[in-house]
Amino acid sequence: MLEQKVIHYIEEKQLFTRQDRIVVALSGGADSVALLRILLHNGYSCIAAHCNFHLRGEESNRDEKFVRSLCEALDTPLQVIHFDTLNYAATKKISLEMAARELRYKWFEDIRKQYMAKVTAVAHHRDDAVETFLLNLIRGTGIDGLQGIKPKNGTIVRPLLCIDRKDIMTYLQSIGQTFVTDSSNLEDNFTRNKLRLHIIPMLQEINPSVSETIIETTQRLADVSAIYHTAIDQACKRIMKEKNCFDIAQLLIETAPQTVLFELLRPYGFNAAQIKDLYRNLLTNVCGKLFHSDNYTLLRDRNYLYIQARNSQTPTPHLTLHTEIKEIDSSFIIPKDATVACIDADKVQIPLTLRKWKSGDRFMPLGMKHFKKVRNYLRDRKYSLFEKENQYVVCERDNIIWLVNERIDNRYSITPNTRRIIILRVSGFK
Repeated sequence: MLEQKVIHYIEEKQLFTRQDRIVVALSGGADSVALLRILLHNGYSCIAAHCNFHLRGEESNRDEKFVRSLCEALDTPLQVIHFDTLNYAATKKISLEMAARELRYKWFEDIRKQYMAKVTAVAHHRDDAVETFLLNLIRGTGIDGLQGIKPKNGTIVRPLLCIDRKDIMTYLQSIGQTFVTDSSNLEDNFTRNKLRLHIIPMLQEINPSVSETIIETTQRLADVSAIYHTAIDQACKRIMKEKNCFDIAQLLIETAPQTVLFELLRPYGFNAAQIKDLYRNLLTNVCGKLFHSDNYTLLRDRNYLYIQARNSQTPTPHLTLHTEIKEIDSSFIIPKDATVACIDADKVQIPLTLRKWKSGDRFMPLGMKHFKKVRNYLRDRKYSLFEKENQYVVCERDNIIWLVNERIDNRYSITPNTRRIIILRVSGFK
């Protein structure tokens, strides 16, 4: 009955087929041994993969020895790898648990590709899903974290989520299959083990079916999550004025704007505390404040949020100034394209230079009779700080003749007496 239940679950969730090759993560514990035996007995093609993390002394070597013996008895291919987990954790400055997770899943993927397998099957079961749900709930999480463990995540599949630990132990006993026990699973110094050994048994005293109830809840939340993400995607499209520019007014009229803001900025590496601070800022009229994640900078400028990669990540564009001297007559029509500038060739001295504008720069915008600071011109044009940083000017000596892609200086404009012009363009903007 148990094997049929697992096979039905595999087919229902479309995890893999009998024609697929499967890498089975085999620790030697009851769960992974049961998974391997069920798949082999039902005709699936399996390659076992065992990780020796060298974290439990002789016990780690005992597990490897057991796995080798089991796979030999079952005539199943086996791959084994040894990890210096302590050194890896210290180098990466992460916990041992996280280090082991990173190491094994990367290696599983390498083995999957090497054997051209469809998926890697791991032995998480229903009790693991309950523990994950409670763990995420205790630590704090969003709608996705309350879904527990998914049956499929990329090339990782979990065929045993339909059964619990008690089912597994009964199954192994019925077929006379031994396994090894990780002594750390019997200790309560880790949060997950405290849940397993203490909290869940207490909940079962209140509701003997608490595990089934939680699993049913996570399944409903999976549907809720799908609806939630559809609504979030639609809200983000309404908020986005253009690439990397978001409309604050539109954000604030959305349902649950702080939640929308969180989902909008989470991919850029901003954490919940930063986003909460930013949301408070949006409710005020304070502009010009910058927020930084590891790789991005966010700017609140008037009615918009602008985001860009941080300077250390964004190379300066390689711009090129193109000039063309041309004879004209009275029939010449000045192009209306802002990316092209036409100036009187007899009013300038060659060579011309291209540079970023700097504090104190001023010019006489076309049509005006007095000078204006570039800073004030860009402010009046409502340029954001990011846009101001990327503004260039074309100069002859110290005089600005063109605020690139904006306006020429009136002193160099074409008149009815102009016979030669210089046509200016700048290429290289992204």
